[in-house]
Amino acid sequence: MIAVWRKLFVDHPDSVEETYFEHMGAAMYFCGAMLYTGFACFVHAFIPGAFEKTGSRMVTHLHDRMVANRNRKTTRETTTLDAAE
Repeated sequence: MIAVWRKLFVDHPDSVEETYFEHMGAAMYFCGAMLYTGFACFVHAFIPGAFEKTGSRMVTHLHDRMVANRNRKTTRETTTLDAAE
């Protein structure tokens, strides 16, 4: 039972170096951003002149937030540890 609990609630947040609540906040942010972007893309499908760059801008923003910032955080922590030695 503990293994199932750990797999569902602990392992993934740990793998991205977040607490459960930090991960919840990040996931909710992404949820809101993607809902907004989905709506903008839906409108764009019917009115091509509306929200012309919203989807691509948001994909870039979310990628930067999820991947690039995580890589910077890991690099910063490694540099800090190297300096402490």
